[in-house]
Amino acid sequence: MDMEFYRTAVPGALEIMLLMGQVIAVERRFWARETSTDLWDRIVLQWDDSQWLRNFRMRKGTFLELCDLLSPALKRQNTKMRAALTVEKRVVIALWKLATPDSYRSVGNQFGVGKSTVGAAVMQVAKAITQVLLRKLVTLGDVQVIVDGFAAMGFPNCGGAIDGTHIPILAPAHQGTQYINRKGYFSMVLQALVDHKGRFTNINAGWPGRVHDVRVFRNTTLFKGLQQGTYFPDQKITVGDVEMPIVILGDPAYPLMPWLMKPYTGSLDRSQELFNYRLSKCRMVVKCAFGRLKGRWRLLLTRSDLSQRNLPIVISACCVLHNLCESKGETFMAGWEAEANRLAADYAQPDTRAIRRAHQEALCIREALKTSLMSGQATV
Repeated sequence: MDMEFYRTAVPGALEIMLLMGQVIAVERRFWARETSTDLWDRIVLQWDDSQWLRNFRMRKGTFLELCDLLSPALKRQNTKMRAALTVEKRVVIALWKLATPDSYRSVGNQFGVGKSTVGAAVMQVAKAITQVLLRKLVTLGDVQVIVDGFAAMGFPNCGGAIDGTHIPILAPAHQGTQYINRKGYFSMVLQALVDHKGRFTNINAGWPGRVHDVRVFRNTTLFKGLQQGTYFPDQKITVGDVEMPIVILGDPAYPLMPWLMKPYTGSLDRSQELFNYRLSKCRMVVKCAFGRLKGRWRLLLTRSDLSQRNLPIVISACCVLHNLCESKGETFMAGWEAEANRLAADYAQPDTRAIRRAHQEALCIREALKTSLMSGQATV
């Protein structure tokens, strides 16, 4: 057994204690650097797909494909790592950290590296993901497939559902009050547009938690593209006596626009209730997407100690990984949602003040669509 001795500061004291037979032998501490290296070198590589999925949120085949895609970007950074870690080990460390609420030290102990190495690996992998895969995986894709998907759910000519979610953070060193949301904790906003399958097609991360969703929205390229009519193809349908472009669906916090439909509020008649039901049913995909995003990548559920500059990169990388897992059909395991709800209990999502402004053309479109849905003319 490896042994170590308690030493005193007095010169020669150890030798005296040895002669007098007074040395206290103790077992050496558990050195994670030596023993836990086996977790990757001898254990993880032998895991089956269910073990890979449980710990890294993806099967081994998907992991190896991810490593191949990131390899050109990560190989150039080898000299920045103290131990010159392989691409595979760096990616697996990052995935473990993103998938668990473990501390940097705890993750480092698992893989036999220092906590600073874990921090470096997370950021290097996150940056590589956003540089190499963001534009490939977080993209609109085939618009007609999305429109057909939402039509099958009950809403015609719809190109996506939009919403925002708050990511808890530690109190920033500067402009801290700007990050306090309506629930009273510090947060950063992720706004996302998703398709009918809950995959992100457009994301924006980094705005302080105090900022209203509309302000976030109006300062995105998504808003500009929708406003200018360039984001979706010019594909209109006739509803009643008005033309309706491809629209996105939002909650009452968003403005009613010709290309953005939101629910009716206040006292509702039967036709308005039906319209709201159809819209709400389709909008659930964005709520579910956020739930699956955070259920997989639990780093987003607790107060992150990442800097204001680095956190948006990590959030974006998690969105890319979400799309990768969804496109590969990776199982969302039973229990992840319950665990996510437990971790998120202290950070309830804040309600956003409803916006009552409405574009006149949008009012006409919504009224025509409401009537059409009620009469059954827009059923699909």
